[in-house]
Amino acid sequence: MSDTAKRKVCVVLVDRANYGRLKPVMRAIADNPALQLQVLAAGTMVLERFDLPVRVVREDNFTVDGEVYIELEGSTPATMAKSVGFAMVEFASEFQRLKPDVILLIGDRYEALAAAIAAAYMNICIVHVQGGEVSGSIDESARHAITKFSHYHFPSTKRSAQYLIQMGERPETILGIGCPGSDIARVFDRTLDPDIVNARGSGAIIDVHRPYLLVLFHPTTTEYGGERRQMEEILEALREIEMQSILLWPNIDAGSDHVTKAIRVFRDHVKPDWLRTLINLSPENYLKVLAGAACAVGNSSSFVRDASYFGTPVALVGNRQDGRETDVHVKRVLPVSREIALCVKEQLKHGRYPVSALYGDGYVSGRISAAMASLEPYVQKSLDYVRREAVA
Repeated sequence: MSDTAKRKVCVVLVDRANYGRLKPVMRAIADNPALQLQVLAAGTMVLERFDLPVRVVREDNFTVDGEVYIELEGSTPATMAKSVGFAMVEFASEFQRLKPDVILLIGDRYEALAAAIAAAYMNICIVHVQGGEVSGSIDESARHAITKFSHYHFPSTKRSAQYLIQMGERPETILGIGCPGSDIARVFDRTLDPDIVNARGSGAIIDVHRPYLLVLFHPTTTEYGGERRQMEEILEALREIEMQSILLWPNIDAGSDHVTKAIRVFRDHVKPDWLRTLINLSPENYLKVLAGAACAVGNSSSFVRDASYFGTPVALVGNRQDGRETDVHVKRVLPVSREIALCVKEQLKHGRYPVSALYGDGYVSGRISAAMASLEPYVQKSLDYVRREAVA
């Protein structure tokens, strides 16, 4: 089949987690003779201070068809809101240039919301992965808004699929269930080379053959102003435990500068000989670190979702993942140092949990690719219960 006859699927990547979960889908799309893969890198994917994750995409032999610069500096609620508006303009220009048949989006990022709005107003069919989830913060509102702009859905869990139907989405537009992140977890080599963490970043040298903590804490935008104190509480808990720890820098959301400042002040004043900080890791390397961790501490969605594939114990701090489905490996804890330390110690004592398939069976990407080739693009949406009333 010639490229001109193929259905053009534009995958929008807006941060490192996006790429981590969409990489196997991108590979399946590229391998599907009925589809032509297009890739747009935006958000923190193209920023130097996040170690240019877009380079990893190219190193994985994907062609990047466009780089979209949309982030305004400041990491405040106002800069986030303005970035959405700016992103809509930039995405509209790129969609006009690339002329995709279908846009593929994942998750709940505000950058993805901007892409959804631009695509919907340009009459481009949208497929959304991970819709219907409850996750807390403004992210949940963004996720549901993307759902309402999207024409087809690939939720991660059965509960999420049911929530989509309750939101008025037509059952036949739900193409399947499962998170594609499980596909990488199923097949990748979990062997952790020490250089993955020690050849970059700064701080203590981590012995990856001994137990270590993985720490990642993002600001909760609806609690803007309190994130620095919450990060300080986590650091104090780590200081009490005094176990070798790998800490990744937060995302770009409002309040992230306050989180990073807390980390820098702690690092400079305490000078912990057990802490190593990293800006970024490739998707596979991040999963290797997560799979090998004795316990994950913080509020990343990967601790709920990806850690379940490995049975990694999690101390889930604060409200950022409120309402999200979790398996037994997750213990929720308030952002109070004493309680965090106690929770981590309990998880370390417990050890690894059974592997979970809550968020996918490891064979999701092929199903998404096949669905992208067979779906019938359409433009006009309607609430399913209104449509059924009209038919009746």
